[in-house]
Amino acid sequence: MHLPNPHKQHPKVSKRAWISETAVIIGNVSIADNVFVGPNAVLRADEPGSSITVQSGSNVQDNVVVHSLSHSEVHIGKNTSLAHGCIVHGPCRIEENCFIGFGAVVFDCNIGKDTLVLHRSVVRGVNISSGKVVPDGSVVTGQGCADTLEGTTKDLNEFKRSVVRANVDLVEGYIRLGEES
Repeated sequence: MHLPNPHKQHPKVSKRAWISETAVIIGNVSIADNVFVGPNAVLRADEPGSSITVQSGSNVQDNVVVHSLSHSEVHIGKNTSLAHGCIVHGPCRIEENCFIGFGAVVFDCNIGKDTLVLHRSVVRGVNISSGKVVPDGSVVTGQGCADTLEGTTKDLNEFKRSVVRANVDLVEGYIRLGEES
């Protein structure tokens, strides 16, 4: 479901993206090529001056909530995965090649490229450098804590690349299926 916001801004969705019929996209939202938006995901930029951008190759999985407060932006960089049930609340900037895990919450933060925020973690009010890992269940709400995060590993990097590949394959498959109908 694609809906305008009260300011008559309509979502802009690439014809080369795949959006589940049960996803809700409201307002000033821009979705690029090869983006997968799963069942029951909500992307909502309906407050004054709010926006959401999802760049190419990214995926917004089942039950994800992305919301942008008034006069703020949510930016999701290329090839980034928002895994099942996570919440991304703006203002928030997530750079390319990131992974936000199941049930994680990120708000009012900047997350550098190639970073993983693992399952059930909370990240708020900090800047996380590129190439870091927020461990499962962590609470990162102080810059000192963010600055001491360890770097990612080869296995974790391969994991996040595999999630992106799987979801781009889904986009292509669903688009082909729709063209055959």
